[in-house]
Amino acid sequence: MIHVEHLSKSFRVFQKDPGFRGSLRSLFKRKWIEKHALKDLNLHVGPGEIVGLVGANGAGKTTAVKMLAGIIHPTSGTANVLGHTPWQRKNAFRREIALLMGQKAQLWWDLPAGDCFELLRDIYSLPEAEFRKTLGSLTAMLGVEGQLRTQIRRLSLGERMKMEIIAALLHQPKVVFLDEPTIGLDLTAQRAVRKFLLEYRASHRPAMILTSHYMEDIEQLCERIVILREGEKVFDGPLADIQRAHSVRKVVIARLGEPAAGSEAAWERFELPAAWASAVRRTAEEVRYSVDRGRVAEAASRMLQGMPVADLSIEEEDISNLIEALLHRRPQ
Repeated sequence: MIHVEHLSKSFRVFQKDPGFRGSLRSLFKRKWIEKHALKDLNLHVGPGEIVGLVGANGAGKTTAVKMLAGIIHPTSGTANVLGHTPWQRKNAFRREIALLMGQKAQLWWDLPAGDCFELLRDIYSLPEAEFRKTLGSLTAMLGVEGQLRTQIRRLSLGERMKMEIIAALLHQPKVVFLDEPTIGLDLTAQRAVRKFLLEYRASHRPAMILTSHYMEDIEQLCERIVILREGEKVFDGPLADIQRAHSVRKVVIARLGEPAAGSEAAWERFELPAAWASAVRRTAEEVRYSVDRGRVAEAASRMLQGMPVADLSIEEEDISNLIEALLHRRPQ
């Protein structure tokens, strides 16, 4: 459905010399540098797949989405979305895709959502019966049936985002681009949006590309992620592969019970060798260590012997920490 080969986007940036002399010199002789927003991206997304684009600000996530949606032209490379070249922006292509940007609204501020949807029905030439069925299904899934006659500007941020999602999906696109769909939403609204997207994916099976800075979005929605760093792809695969390939430690957690007589300060006295473990959290209720993977069994045994442990668990490192390490690792 989505196939990308060596897609790149670069542009020239004026580099100003510092100071008064530099400013004066720049009036007559300017220096330009080439900035790579996206470099040599290869990507394939199939039906029913949600691929997460992950990266720091400026890594090229939104640039990639905009090129695949046909908004901007690449400097080089090819892209095939549903058999179309996106930046040719043919009507047949635009009828089959949807682009939802969390920081940009497509609905009209002073109109009720229901009127906006009627206008979109005319734009996409949707049959009346099909439109009513789709609208009823989407509003029921998102729980906004009672807000269709309310002006968009009178809705809460979470309700507005749900209406934006409905507007993007009314024509039942086969490819959906989601750029920060949960940005600024409270926890309840974020959960509702994530739950809806999973249900929609299961019932309609579109190809979806998601960008987000919230790891909850990535972990719960995406089985596969693509990590971009300074415009280049540094990882493409399942989330679990990141832990297998890059995690060298595990977290051992001891939840403490009532101390025995004379051992009230056991959690304060207890130490694991610094060469293979570091304390993450130490309180009278819980002691948490980050331990080399090869030393986990020994660490757990020492913790059981050295403290009044009521419960002990072993967990993988937080996936967000591993991704952050990949993002900040210097290119080889």
